[in-house]
Amino acid sequence: MRAISRLFISLQLVSNCSGFVGSGGGRATTHLLSTTNNNLSTLPSVAEPNVVLEKVFSEDKRPIILFDGVCNLCNNAINLALDWDPSGKLRFAALQSNVGRSLLQSHGREADDISSIVFVTNSGGAYTKSDAILGITEELNPLPILPLKPFAKIASNIVPQFLRDLIYDGVADNRYSIMGKRDKCRIDYDGEFTDRFVDDALANA
Repeated sequence: MRAISRLFISLQLVSNCSGFVGSGGGRATTHLLSTTNNNLSTLPSVAEPNVVLEKVFSEDKRPIILFDGVCNLCNNAINLALDWDPSGKLRFAALQSNVGRSLLQSHGREADDISSIVFVTNSGGAYTKSDAILGITEELNPLPILPLKPFAKIASNIVPQFLRDLIYDGVADNRYSIMGKRDKCRIDYDGEFTDRFVDDALANA
């Protein structure tokens, strides 16, 4: 029943994600969903990237997972992370959101770079590709007696990064063909995880 609930949540859509709906695993062409030239002036201005970085961690120190908000495979992975993080140690934001774009820029990446999941920590680190996956895995606990941190540590020490990243790129570059994509970003429709998804208003100037 819980898995069915997550699937239902993953199908909920919202149009306030600054839609970078591109193809493949690289950078996408930018366009704002449901925006016309007549109402561009009414959109809130976005704060400087470093200001956004400071704001998102000012009162909440939990790490943030930046994920491709239009990728069905990515969204299902986020559902799994929600299930395997019962204590709520992780937060989430779409790469295409204003918060996501700002956090990318604050760590030296292009604002429209959705080529990799990014794991952003309060200590100033931003990890990508397999390093991000392993960092996230360390925080997950699918069963009370089965924390994944030891397994993640072993994988990071035994498997070379170039090999880990090669496997990651193989999946990431084909993620849309594996499970498809949507044209709008997801939202926690029933409010069960309100405190887990970063409020995009934090990016407002």
